[in-house]
Amino acid sequence: MNEPFRVGIDIGGTFTDLVLLDSRTGRLFNEKVLTTPNDPSKGALEGLEQILDGNGVEPHRVRHLIHGTTLVANAIIERRGARLALVTTAGFRDILEIGTEWRYDTYDLFMEMPRPLVPRHRRFEVPERIGPTGEVLHALDEDAVVSAAHRIASAGVDAVAISLLHGYRNPVHERRVRDIIRREAPDLVVCISSEVMPEIGEYERTYTTVCNAYVLPVFDRYLKRLTDGLRRMGIDKDLFLMLSDGGTVHQSTASSSPIRLVQSGPAGGVQATSVIGRLAGENDILCFDMGGTTAKACLVDEGEPLRTTEFEVARVYRFRKGSGIPLRVPVIEMIETGAGGGSIATVDHLGLVRVGPESAGADPGPACYGLGGRDATVTDADLVLGYLAAENFLGGDIRLDVEAANEALNRNLADPLGISAMEAAWAVHETVNENMAQAAAIHALEKARNIAGYAMFPIGGAGPVHACNIARKLSLPRVVCPSSAGVASALGFLVSPTSFTFLQGGVTALEDLDFGHTRAMLSGMEHDGRELLSAAGTDDAGVRVENLAAMRYLGQGYDVEARVSRQMLEEHDRAAIREAFETAYRKQFGRVEPGMPVEIVSWRVIVSGPLPDIELAQAGSTTGPADALKGLRRVYFGTGIGFVEVPVYNRYGLSPGNTFEGPCIFEERESTAVVPPGARATVDPMLNLLIDMAAP
Repeated sequence: MNEPFRVGIDIGGTFTDLVLLDSRTGRLFNEKVLTTPNDPSKGALEGLEQILDGNGVEPHRVRHLIHGTTLVANAIIERRGARLALVTTAGFRDILEIGTEWRYDTYDLFMEMPRPLVPRHRRFEVPERIGPTGEVLHALDEDAVVSAAHRIASAGVDAVAISLLHGYRNPVHERRVRDIIRREAPDLVVCISSEVMPEIGEYERTYTTVCNAYVLPVFDRYLKRLTDGLRRMGIDKDLFLMLSDGGTVHQSTASSSPIRLVQSGPAGGVQATSVIGRLAGENDILCFDMGGTTAKACLVDEGEPLRTTEFEVARVYRFRKGSGIPLRVPVIEMIETGAGGGSIATVDHLGLVRVGPESAGADPGPACYGLGGRDATVTDADLVLGYLAAENFLGGDIRLDVEAANEALNRNLADPLGISAMEAAWAVHETVNENMAQAAAIHALEKARNIAGYAMFPIGGAGPVHACNIARKLSLPRVVCPSSAGVASALGFLVSPTSFTFLQGGVTALEDLDFGHTRAMLSGMEHDGRELLSAAGTDDAGVRVENLAAMRYLGQGYDVEARVSRQMLEEHDRAAIREAFETAYRKQFGRVEPGMPVEIVSWRVIVSGPLPDIELAQAGSTTGPADALKGLRRVYFGTGIGFVEVPVYNRYGLSPGNTFEGPCIFEERESTAVVPPGARATVDPMLNLLIDMAAP
């Protein structure tokens, strides 16, 4: 464990990003390669080999490797998971179709919902019943379970999900069903809801368990390919993976609950901006992550990203909440605000420019990649507008074809609309920016946040290109563009602590709370967390524990989380717990209801190791701005301004204190930052670009 190098690997839909840290010097080295969709481990291993060879690092000197991937989400979206069976309580076979009976479009008679991952003929009922407080109302019919196990074994399935009514309150029947199925069909993967998601919500709990079982065999095979490849390279250290809530865990923990990795890549980006923001003195942040496939936004309040346990995947309509598969897993709360660089632009039936949700991905990619793509994408538009350099994309590893981009814009947009390719490119650029600004504003409003004073932190390969225009639409005063923003998610893996979140549901009135039982339950989860972190190599002395309770007023269908200290529980201080709840409730909704009974819906225990000791300060050039100048480029800034000759700077040649008046462009290997007219950019000690949007 004395070897100095740590590596973060983030596999996105278009690119795979890598960051190598030399812990002796604090120096960071970056790499970005195209993702290999058919086998994502192949691109990850190729990128790892490139970054190690390129910096003269022998594989055995890597002591810590942390990984995040879109594999889990993509397996669900693309229906590439296991052949699956579901076991439910008798009478609940159709829970996946019935759902909560909530309609995301009240007036659409032909409203579509996601097709269930388990067809009805592979769902099996067993007679049993656990009551809402955990009492056994009807004993489990074990003969029926044996019969179901035989039918499951003959159905040719790979995995089984088990979700019984109120199993989260008392898992005895779920565990017994699992034992019987394992005895009768020992080759099957089996997941039970009381371990995957022990919370109230039959529909969400069942679907989360189904999704975990659906991706687990696929994820296991992927991990084996990746770890085998690492061994062949000479890296014999254990692999760690990034969870959706911003913590990292050992591969053995991740392999049992892969559904917790559904948002692992974007979570890493938010973690990176949170750390960089604190170092830069910015605690209230709008993190804007625009990669090759999607763009996401996350609010960071007082240095901490907003978190939730609700998430949707595989939406029928990308931006329609309720049209997807609901998951209950701890996640950093992000909203998908729009398109990525590879998102395809078309003309809709109303004659308007529409961007996404379809993406050109890594294969064939945007038309300008020259890999066979014929669709016009955001990257093609940004190239034609002059924001990107054809000869310097990805450090020159990919040479962009301007003519192919113009042809794609003409064929797909300009000719149908009767406009020029340049006008079509600007329409794509403005459509993307406006859509993302509106989505971010609505998200902030829903979270009762006034973001007028927030700083925007753009990350992802395309984030710094679009950030300033979006910030202006949102009236944000500052944009802070980190160095190496294009690989920020991979960097986030290296600055995140080893951490795991334990959940336990069970609705209880605050006035009826059994403090002794609650303390014992939370202590048990804490003990499991400490053991998990110890097995991952974390010293117990540095472990931090946080208890949170999801609470609501009696009769409400939604809840808010509040921190509950050990002292409150030891002193049986119901008044303090209520005060903590109402403080959180008032922040969210602007009011409270004095005297109304409060109930606790679930508990969450977060067990975390210390933050990794990493130095993010970077050595800049000692030369002045003039020495970093690469040349001039014609760049388009809209119909009111038109083309402008803009200075283009090598970002690696900047020094702290350098100041630049917009318009100007800063290029680095992984991303390009565009500073528009009327803005001013200053380089801070960490080589962040501090862009003042209201510069005189």
